[in-house]
Amino acid sequence: MRVLIALDWSEQAFAAVREASYLYDLHEVILVHGIDLGMFQYPIVAEVSSMQGYDEFRDAMKKAGEQLLDHTTTLLPTEGVSITRVCEFAKPASLILDKARDLRPELIVLGARGRGRVGEFVLGSVSHRVALHADCTTLIVKEREGPVKRVTVAVEGHEDAERIKSWLLAHPFRNPVDLTIISVVRPIPATDPFSLFPLQDWTGIAVRSAEDLVKHLAASVMNNRYTVGTQVSVGDPTDILTERAKSADLLIIGSHGRKGLERFLLGSISHALLHQVPCPVLMVR
Repeated sequence: MRVLIALDWSEQAFAAVREASYLYDLHEVILVHGIDLGMFQYPIVAEVSSMQGYDEFRDAMKKAGEQLLDHTTTLLPTEGVSITRVCEFAKPASLILDKARDLRPELIVLGARGRGRVGEFVLGSVSHRVALHADCTTLIVKEREGPVKRVTVAVEGHEDAERIKSWLLAHPFRNPVDLTIISVVRPIPATDPFSLFPLQDWTGIAVRSAEDLVKHLAASVMNNRYTVGTQVSVGDPTDILTERAKSADLLIIGSHGRKGLERFLLGSISHALLHQVPCPVLMVR
């Protein structure tokens, strides 16, 4: 697999490197570290501010970045892996997205420091921006990393299911895993205008449709790599999936193919889960 791994000095970033090695056979790895100098990103700013030792400061930051890549290389398999190193002065998220567009990895891997949803919105973060704007599948690692045995797969509809099926069959995990494919039906609240329409047993119809969806996906991916179970629940999807993910080693979700600002403004269950679940999240595109 061709993987781009985004790096900083956080433990979550190193956990993300190890998680990628647990999950997949890595054949080509692109290590990317963006050195953010803030307002001193450009020499003219340093000149105007009369900053002493600007060149030494840049050199020290560059050297630290190279040391980071050196250390990360020791965490990767020693044989059969081609490694490309990128260490540049740039905003990290912009550099990651630019390199992903240029080099076209199958997967972007990065750590997230586990800020709450409000913190992510106000402060921003590399993981948040990459998850929103990347064109390929993204693996976000926060609190937990280790061998993966139990995987929860959340599907909302046929588009989700087809995308996730294609990924699972094209990119099998290194070791066999137990998949639980779950779909959550959100009941129409009594106060919702749609509840006034003469729909008989809408929830029952939706549950039966969801059962067909998860069973079809299970049959499509079941092989010697995947032992598959299914589950359909009724309630709030974010709450149910967050609780389910507490006992999982990995949560797989879809992105619905939304782009940029539209995805951010509309929000989604996927967006909420990225912020709330403790286990690694694989967002399939």
